[in-house]
Amino acid sequence: MTKITRRTALQTGIAAGAVLAAPSVVRAQAKPSAAKTVRAVFHGDIPTYDPIWTTANMTAYHGGMVYDTLFGIDAQKNPQPQMVSKYGVSDNKLLYTFELRDGLKWHDGTPVTSADVVPSLKRWAARDGGGQHMMLRVKDIAAKDAKTFTIELKEPYGLVLDVLAKTSTPVCFMMRKKEAETDPMQKIDQVVGSGPFTLNLAETKPGTQYVYDRNPNYVPRSEAPSGISGGKKVNLDRVIFVNMPDAQTAVAALQAGEIDFYEVPPTDLLPQLEGDKNIKIQVLNELGNVGQVRPNFLHPPFNNEKARQALLYVVKQSDHMKASFGDSKYAKPCSSFFGMGTAMENDANIDWFKGGQNFEKAKQLFKEAGYDGRPVVLMQATNIAIMSNASQLLAQELRKAGVNVKVEAMDWSNVVQRRANKNPPDQGGWNLFITWSGGNAIGNPIILSAHAATGDKAWFGWPSDAKHEVLRDKWAAAPTLEARKAVAREMAANAWNFVPQLYYGQWVQPAAMRANLNNVLPVAEIIPWWNATKG
Repeated sequence: MTKITRRTALQTGIAAGAVLAAPSVVRAQAKPSAAKTVRAVFHGDIPTYDPIWTTANMTAYHGGMVYDTLFGIDAQKNPQPQMVSKYGVSDNKLLYTFELRDGLKWHDGTPVTSADVVPSLKRWAARDGGGQHMMLRVKDIAAKDAKTFTIELKEPYGLVLDVLAKTSTPVCFMMRKKEAETDPMQKIDQVVGSGPFTLNLAETKPGTQYVYDRNPNYVPRSEAPSGISGGKKVNLDRVIFVNMPDAQTAVAALQAGEIDFYEVPPTDLLPQLEGDKNIKIQVLNELGNVGQVRPNFLHPPFNNEKARQALLYVVKQSDHMKASFGDSKYAKPCSSFFGMGTAMENDANIDWFKGGQNFEKAKQLFKEAGYDGRPVVLMQATNIAIMSNASQLLAQELRKAGVNVKVEAMDWSNVVQRRANKNPPDQGGWNLFITWSGGNAIGNPIILSAHAATGDKAWFGWPSDAKHEVLRDKWAAAPTLEARKAVAREMAANAWNFVPQLYYGQWVQPAAMRANLNNVLPVAEIIPWWNATKG
């Protein structure tokens, strides 16, 4: 295996992913001027245009451009109406009534109606952990007229607006009835939203660039923008998502003015950028990201709890963080099941963390799990530096614990496709993959899909634990913040026993941008381009 160095980790390029099928979209207007065009480089390619089918952040970035949401989280983490003009809740807390605001149109010019909203909600809820949790309490979702729809509950549920407004993936984006009625297990083949931008099919080149033009028919709310809520006023004519071959190329392009925004500049190059008067550095997600190792509960060895517990003694988070970030103020280990710095952070059941890496303990646990030396398939996303680096380090750590690791290299788009495969690893399935989630989502037991432990209905890895689900219900019903913190402590104590996932660290990623790019809103897990100005 190639020796891992910080430089090899950082030079892992933002390579092109699998070629996407070109969807039908509305054609763009005349080509805009460079003065109102932003070229942005992100952490990876867009694996699919369907933001409901996947939890991939890049698809959520795409979704935020072309789609809109019924509610949005503001800067204070409170849900606010977005596509909804007004709403009410019955005295018994069982009936929510919503009215759509005026001026909502799909990119094809047709009006947004309740007939679109109802199947959109149902399709989203079938894929989203928070939506699934809510739907267990939902009796019916119905359109009352063209602008009015209702959500009728079986029992009071205080998180309705929170799950509708969340930025954790999959975001509750609204789609036309035609697309919304697509089987939630199948990807949509058209991109027609009602959001502030349209996807320009003519100039989009999947794997290379994605071109978004200002939607001239979008009617923003009157409120000031806050989080992903408020008025989505578009000041730019065009935003282009550009893939770059490697980090150094992206940094050079930023300094040369060839691009305007770079989401993930390597931390060892930040001093170079900070010394450039034409560049500014900004943290857009204050809680950052939590790196996750996701085991597959369906097949040996990780269908056995002891093998999953062994992983806790294999991973040394400080090594993972140093490899990608060096001795950086932006990265740290994460011992709390709900992330560091979140309201639910706690230190329940973390003796494994306090004791540090312990290969002998891991070997014993693998032995107790009945591990027989069969290959353990670890999927490595080679085109996203942190994931690629973490995969290589994890493979080395597992081998030291006596595990026969088979690293299968592919780009992130193919990881996204393959992680849905429930077959045994030798039949196209897998045992482990690396990902990350935003700290804001990690800190909430309901809105993060990865926190569900509902077996076949759970997120990829399909963890199952009845006690965990009882505690998630208890958390959702808790009347106060302190009560929720107490339940979160119970959940963490139990989770570090059955181990639905483990972490390889937590980091804040500073973004770098040209000095003339202003008003980019700080939002967890989505980078919005409304409100932004250039010049």
